[in-house]
Amino acid sequence: MSADDTAGTGDAAVSAAGDHVTVGFIGLGNMGAPMARRLLQWPGGLTVCDVRPEATVPFAEAGASRAADAAELGAKADVIGVTVVDDAQVRAVITGPRGLLRTARPGTVIAVHSTISDRTAEQLAAVCAGHQVEFVDAPVSGGAGAAKAGTLAVMVGGTDHAVARIRQPFGCFSNLIVHAGPVGAGTRMKLARNLLHFVSFTAATEAQRLAEAAGLDITALGKVVRHSDAVTGGAGAIMLRDTTAAIDPEDFWFPILGHVRNLGEKDLSLALELGERLGIPLPLAALALDGLGRGLGVAPAVEQEIGRTS
Repeated sequence: MSADDTAGTGDAAVSAAGDHVTVGFIGLGNMGAPMARRLLQWPGGLTVCDVRPEATVPFAEAGASRAADAAELGAKADVIGVTVVDDAQVRAVITGPRGLLRTARPGTVIAVHSTISDRTAEQLAAVCAGHQVEFVDAPVSGGAGAAKAGTLAVMVGGTDHAVARIRQPFGCFSNLIVHAGPVGAGTRMKLARNLLHFVSFTAATEAQRLAEAAGLDITALGKVVRHSDAVTGGAGAIMLRDTTAAIDPEDFWFPILGHVRNLGEKDLSLALELGERLGIPLPLAALALDGLGRGLGVAPAVEQEIGRTS
């Protein structure tokens, strides 16, 4: 297992040897778009693809090529980044009827930035190997702001050869690249990192409830936490509401904290599944999963869905 890091790559990456590599990018959403925009500086050229053709227009105007689907993109790129929603979409992009493996050349590296199951990553790596294509799981941490600034952290699982191939183009949108180990290790590291992230969100809501019960102004508490977290980091970023009561679906915060809940429930569930498989008890993660939605003021996603259909 390799655990080497590359930090502070940034603009230097684009002038290093290997800049002839052509890069493709699929998925131009909240995370994918700023990552792909950073790749516009890559001298080997960039091809983009999204299920929404209009999302590719600004990239074409900035000099990138566009592909109508994954198969068209696969024929044009040596290194391909994939930033879509979930395991099913990742599978469709890679192995579907018009997926990357229909056209990808031997030696192509497919890097999945989405947070998926580590087992899905291992399965897809085996399928890709049958086409002489290398697969790496390469989830990122830092959010859209870090993507825009080129300061993401990337946790990569894959062979030494594949990781060496992606380091330079990835330096356009990141300043920390960690080779976590073989395929699946990048995802396992992301799950461990996000376990901490979302457990801390649940802890923040508990602190708010305690403060509220003690008669304190919880918006003032949030200011104190964010003041210190500006230096130390932490869960204060979500401590912006003036009450811990359930949020009305029409409230400004509902879609925002509903999105946080959806991400948290997905990542905590994946971390718990991994812990169970490895025989590692994660009681706080289980508690966090159970309490995250209600703590944020939005019902757990399963309960919300039941409410819609009842």
